[in-house]
Amino acid sequence: MAGTLVEPGLSPGRPVLQLARRLYRDQRSLVLFALAMLLLAIPTLAALALDPRTVHGVANWAKPLKFMASGALFALTMAWIVGLLPQAQRQSRTIRALTWLVIGTMSFEVGYISLQAALGAPSHYNTADPFHAAMFGLMGLAAVLLVATQPVLAWQLRRQLPPTVLVHAVVAGLWLTFLLSVASGFLLGGLQPPPGSGMPVAGWHLGGPDLRPAHFMAVHAQQLLPLAGLALQQLRPRLGRVLLPPLVTAYVLAWAGLVFAGLPRAA
Repeated sequence: MAGTLVEPGLSPGRPVLQLARRLYRDQRSLVLFALAMLLLAIPTLAALALDPRTVHGVANWAKPLKFMASGALFALTMAWIVGLLPQAQRQSRTIRALTWLVIGTMSFEVGYISLQAALGAPSHYNTADPFHAAMFGLMGLAAVLLVATQPVLAWQLRRQLPPTVLVHAVVAGLWLTFLLSVASGFLLGGLQPPPGSGMPVAGWHLGGPDLRPAHFMAVHAQQLLPLAGLALQQLRPRLGRVLLPPLVTAYVLAWAGLVFAGLPRAA
């Protein structure tokens, strides 16, 4: 039987606690990794407040902090999605391999970015010498491997679960995370964002060539479309089947608009 959002035998009035218990029971590695990222974010936040150094006009520890938060969210979302699968499938070699590939690639990226922040040096676009150029390339490879886990997970869902609105939304989100992340990441790798802090928290520059908003939309399709599918399924499954395709189309068009807005214009 496929996993559910509510843990059997617990009070239906405590959905958050139910979900936390189920995630920890069924996908302990991903949950512990997410908790580790959140715990590491505490001293990183302190370093952000105390360390006056900047890289390209941005606070030294802002990038590690954002990657830790994003990694925790990605891991927890994947744990929830894996929990939708039947019990036997959750423990399969494929799912274990995907889990450790996610943990390994994220750990590498967060570790290197944090090391560079401690040294006061950039991690991305740093090609000052062969070592840093190689590490920048390895970060790109790690990012591709990370999002490449998502269509494999989507394939598992298609094979194992009935075609509900939620399943369609989750599968669409996983595929879009892969396709759009690779596309925006490839473009972003050759176009360094403008210097300076930009918008609060995110740091984006909406008035100049900056592909980070599009990349954000790509990576977080993993969360946004499943949430929309969950809402549509709760509203009315038949209506959700009608609304989901235009919702996915609108998401892709919004992403394409952000890419176009972030590309440099010819003089």
